[in-house]
Amino acid sequence: MAGGIAARGSRRRRARRGPVSEINVTPLVDVVMVLLIIFMVAAPMLVTGVPLQLPDTSADALPLPDEEPLTVQIDGQGVVYVQNVAVPPGDLAARLAAIAQERREDQVFLRADARLDYGQVMRVMGALKDGGFRSVALVTDAEGGASPDADAEAGEAPAQ
Repeated sequence: MAGGIAARGSRRRRARRGPVSEINVTPLVDVVMVLLIIFMVAAPMLVTGVPLQLPDTSADALPLPDEEPLTVQIDGQGVVYVQNVAVPPGDLAARLAAIAQERREDQVFLRADARLDYGQVMRVMGALKDGGFRSVALVTDAEGGASPDADAEAGEAPAQ
């Protein structure tokens, strides 16, 4: 009997030394942490735009459409950007008409620097109408809150 018990015990030990079917999580966590750090560092660099000082308003924000909204921006010098790409003034209506044919929605977000002449903004709105866009939303900052770009230009540090 003693031999039978020893034989059974050795079988159990051999079964424990077989292949391990558990995942070693430590390398997985290391890789995920490195990717997280890379994306945290790279994400702010990917968000680029045109620095503008937007006018203030007390109106509520508009709901976002299903499709990525088309943004047209006019900086302080009057340069017009469509989706962050500078467009010569003569090509604006033609470029907008080509974009309008590819899009389902005709909603446009127009961001114009507060220091601009009213006539410059109206010329761009006319080009938007000629290009086939009927729904133009004017983007502003919340009332009482100046944009961080304006604070930086004035030599003040943005509030954190």
